[in-house]
Amino acid sequence: MNTENTLPWIQDTAEPETRAWEEFYRNRWQYDKVVRSTHGVNCTGSCSWQIHVKDGIVTWEMQAVDYPLIDKEIPPHEPRGCQRGISYSWYLYSPLRVKYPYVRGALLDLWKDAKAQTNDDPVAAWKLIQADPVKRERYQRARGKGGFRRSTWETSKEIIAASAIHTIQDYGPDRIAGFSPIPAMSQISYASGARMLQLMGGLALSFYDWYCDLPCASPEIWGEQTDVNESADWYNAKMLAVMGSNLNMTRTPDVHFAAEARHNGTKMVVFAPDFNQVAKYADEWVSLNAGQDGAWWMAVTHVILTEFHHQRQVPYFMQYGQKYTDAPFLVELKEGKLGWEAGQMLRAGRLAGYAGEEHGEWKFLQWDKNDNRPKMPMGSSGHRWGEVKGKWNLLQKDSVDGSAIDAEMTFLASNEGEIQVRLDDFAEGESRYRGVPVRTVETADGNKVTVTTVYDLLMAQFGVNRGLAGDYPSSYDDDMVYTPAWGERYTGIARKNIIKFAREWASTAEHTNGKCTVIIGAGINHWYHGNLMYRAAIQSLMLCGCVGVNGGGLAHYVGQEKLAPGEPWGNIAFGKDWIPASRLQNAPSWHYVNTDQWRYERTFADYHTVPPNQPENSLAVGHTIDANIRAVKNGWLPFYPQFDRSPIKVVADARAAGATDEAGVVKYAVDSLKDKSMKFAIEKPDAAECWPRLWFIWRGNALMSSAKGHEYFLDHYLGTHNNKIATEIAEGHTKSVEFLKNAPKGKMDLVVDLNFRMDTSALYSDIVLPAATWYEKDDINTTDMHAFVHPLSEAVPPCWESKSDWDIFGELSKSFAELAKIHFPDGVEDLVATPLAHDTSAEIAQTQMLDWDKGEVEAIPGKTMPGMKLVHRDYKNLYNMYSSYGPLARKNGIGAHGTHYMIDDFYDEMVKHGKVAKWEGNTYPSLKTGKLAAEAVLNLASVTNGELAYRSYKNMEEKVGLPLADELAGGDRNVRMSFNDIQAQPRRQHNSPMWSAVINSGRAYSPFTYNVEKLVPWRTLTGRQHFYLDHPGYIQFGEHFPTYKPKPLSIEYGDMRISERDGNTLCLNFLTPHGKWHIHSTYGDNHRMTTLSRGVEPFWINDKDAASININDNDWVEVHNDHGVVVTRACVSARIPRGICIIYHSPERTLSVPKSPLRGNKRAGGHNSLTRTRLKPSHMVGGYGQFTYHFNYWGPVGCNRDTHILVRKLPELVW
Repeated sequence: MNTENTLPWIQDTAEPETRAWEEFYRNRWQYDKVVRSTHGVNCTGSCSWQIHVKDGIVTWEMQAVDYPLIDKEIPPHEPRGCQRGISYSWYLYSPLRVKYPYVRGALLDLWKDAKAQTNDDPVAAWKLIQADPVKRERYQRARGKGGFRRSTWETSKEIIAASAIHTIQDYGPDRIAGFSPIPAMSQISYASGARMLQLMGGLALSFYDWYCDLPCASPEIWGEQTDVNESADWYNAKMLAVMGSNLNMTRTPDVHFAAEARHNGTKMVVFAPDFNQVAKYADEWVSLNAGQDGAWWMAVTHVILTEFHHQRQVPYFMQYGQKYTDAPFLVELKEGKLGWEAGQMLRAGRLAGYAGEEHGEWKFLQWDKNDNRPKMPMGSSGHRWGEVKGKWNLLQKDSVDGSAIDAEMTFLASNEGEIQVRLDDFAEGESRYRGVPVRTVETADGNKVTVTTVYDLLMAQFGVNRGLAGDYPSSYDDDMVYTPAWGERYTGIARKNIIKFAREWASTAEHTNGKCTVIIGAGINHWYHGNLMYRAAIQSLMLCGCVGVNGGGLAHYVGQEKLAPGEPWGNIAFGKDWIPASRLQNAPSWHYVNTDQWRYERTFADYHTVPPNQPENSLAVGHTIDANIRAVKNGWLPFYPQFDRSPIKVVADARAAGATDEAGVVKYAVDSLKDKSMKFAIEKPDAAECWPRLWFIWRGNALMSSAKGHEYFLDHYLGTHNNKIATEIAEGHTKSVEFLKNAPKGKMDLVVDLNFRMDTSALYSDIVLPAATWYEKDDINTTDMHAFVHPLSEAVPPCWESKSDWDIFGELSKSFAELAKIHFPDGVEDLVATPLAHDTSAEIAQTQMLDWDKGEVEAIPGKTMPGMKLVHRDYKNLYNMYSSYGPLARKNGIGAHGTHYMIDDFYDEMVKHGKVAKWEGNTYPSLKTGKLAAEAVLNLASVTNGELAYRSYKNMEEKVGLPLADELAGGDRNVRMSFNDIQAQPRRQHNSPMWSAVINSGRAYSPFTYNVEKLVPWRTLTGRQHFYLDHPGYIQFGEHFPTYKPKPLSIEYGDMRISERDGNTLCLNFLTPHGKWHIHSTYGDNHRMTTLSRGVEPFWINDKDAASININDNDWVEVHNDHGVVVTRACVSARIPRGICIIYHSPERTLSVPKSPLRGNKRAGGHNSLTRTRLKPSHMVGGYGQFTYHFNYWGPVGCNRDTHILVRKLPELVW
């Protein structure tokens, strides 16, 4: 070899014949074992991955390709996965990994000093720190500024346990909160913290509503959270309408079904203001104006009702509406100051023929064509909760005499005249008077009541010209509310396109019996009036018979919400195997109140249009916090802390006053509330005795990605630096809340975060505990997107000092229990207040919104106010209870979504043949490890245990009076699913009455097929799908009808009352959709993903908007409003509509965040720095049919899409 030109320090040893260069490559891809796992990231994918391990190190992951086929006619599910999932193993060994326990340095110094002063007494030490405002502020100000020190597990656990003991002693257990999102993605991990907190008496914060993933329209219409089609059912559809859902970005593993459906002849129409990624899949892209999807569907419905209902009366549509919707039910019309208006549905109990009916005020009427009189069909909430069983079904019969009912949909052809009914045109702020055909009904007291049908009111609401008098349009070209011409004005889309789509939609449904699907997501649900937009689309599905049909329905996808094995999981997660009552808090209310965001707005009338002439004490008038207080006092929503004193003290005071039993304690509490010697904590949220004190965060990024009003969190929760400049303006606009002149800062004594990466929540916490990743623990994962059950598996042991969530909360429970032996040796009595609950008889608690506090009705716990339950807490045995499956499960049975079944024999088998826990002379099934908890869930869930599914159907048979069990579960009675089974191969669930689909015989999951085919009612007021929402609060807000309300203007929303335009500045509507290079904030800080993007989460802006303020692509920009500021790079793109801007959800404050000149060169924030929480009061009602609280099911959502910002080019980049 010629070596003259070679470098002396390099030896060229290339010998191609030996192929030695391959050794590194071979080593890189060798492995000792392959273990199946998945990712718990709320991407909804729930993809099966094969984790390859060599020498105890995860070397790589690969998509599994062994999903069982559902049916030979449906394409396979795999390969499922995405570029984010295949990069996950990077996290295990990355520099961002939280390897050890960390404690904020300022706090650790204070802790050591305090212990030295208190003879090493941890509780006394914590009390000492909290009693000194200077010390407390010292470590609070350090939050978010770094300064963590590596600590030990023992020190960390000791601080946390001492804080919990102190909080319970001084304030009560309901000042201890936990937030963890989306249980379905890692069910045992969620259950760990939730279980510890409930056994302790703390509270679990909801997530689905707070994330704005909950579409309130689903419970409004169906009494169900979000039961949706699995993605394979898209293939069965013949028309797909996609809105607010960018499938190949956020449903990457599933979008192939949309492509395959198109190959199968399905037409796909995408509605999006921008040319987004899913638009390339579309046969048609409809670029309607942002936030005007509701206007589109309202105009479409006008055409459907006109042509396919009034003019043609398509038999399938009419029969479907008559049988499965509330369209034929009778509504009472009442004459008021502004004319005749629609009121509540006519109650059957008011008629002489039904006057003796049990719960007659909760049973309703249809007009029977054959007998020409009102009849009472079966299936209403009154039948569901009555003593007589077997009449809660959809058979078209009178529930008293059994006679057939052929319900009249419309009185158009046979009536006693017509009445001009006042209807709201919210877009124009005017009233419309339209003729409606009516009949009169004589009540038992001899009075005459004027009634019409829901269907006739719909025809009037949508302006369908049926030859009646009034303010009706004469053609589609009349620019009157809900015509195609009207729709053109709001959507920006030509009326001919609206008409064309409506005809194609309804014609497809007519010829396929309802195989039309709306795929919908967060792009719609984050608007303030998102529920109205959803209702607008859903009504078009209902009018065309598309719900409860394979290939049809509403396919809402945002969070990974379907926790399939819900019955045993909920029993374990919320401690129901040991305690009779849990504290489950809707997070939007909790954060809105406790972060004091209510102080920064006036009444909601500033941005929420409501009807004129409101009655006295109307819910539709006033400040949002007053509505929330009313909701809590009347039992509609929960709020914790409960009272302005410890619930333990309430019991002790009641005992001291002579109470000898639970009834006496409850009476004492009620009397104290009535005479106002005690108040609900929500009435005085800024008083120190009412603050939340200890906050656990795990499996989520509570202080950034979900923190609507992030800067308010930093100020009022954490007491640290923030970038808001908004001023308080609520004073003088509230009535019920105690208003302190100076809002408190730093309410939280301690924030604890369990995490495997140093994200924004970890950055701002006081203690960060190293959590195991998804390849280092045993868990369960299910999703809405398919009906398989996946494991998370411990492919390798937890690295460094990390532990699984189940183990961490177990150790915290143990530390707490040791201190409790000293401080609570005999346990405590705790009074738990709970709201009126969905799927209980509380659904028929309140026919009217009467207020006990005003003397309008008696204060009755569980009926006119929150329920109250006395709970004994054995704190010294907290760990024993945490790690054992308690006896109440065996005694009471389990259930969910209104189902129930006994498990006593399976419980006994677990004791006899499984691992057990023995303490205080008793033996229980052991839950010591996460895997044991997972096995318990799989063993006892109706979707994984065929015998228990059969029992649950038998229980449902008693209620509905129809055969179910043998057909739906008889063939699966011997099926059992174990953890080993799901590790071997994805296993598909079977039929269960907890869920609303029939999925046997190779059928894809499509919700409500169970209701339609088996005549099982929806869990609503009438048992049918609801067009009409007759709750008095909805009538006051004018949302009893499907309707359109305009988007709040920026000046109405008040995002920029203080902000000034400095230089060349532009005002834009700010949107935060889900991104491509991360899932929420996870993966965004992953080295592999940042190399695929710009390394920051950029600010997307239209090219012409950018040019107007001299911004070029990749320039640094400063984005701000009164709430906060973001500094990032501009992504200039013609695909973004003018007037709109986007920052994808969610950046971190730990990565590429420069300083802001507008905020004095303080570090800028993230996307939620520009938002503030606003709650819709109409979603606070309760105790009334489907409008009854259920954790994550019902309540206002944390909407943020109506936000506006100012943007300018960054004058100087400062790091």
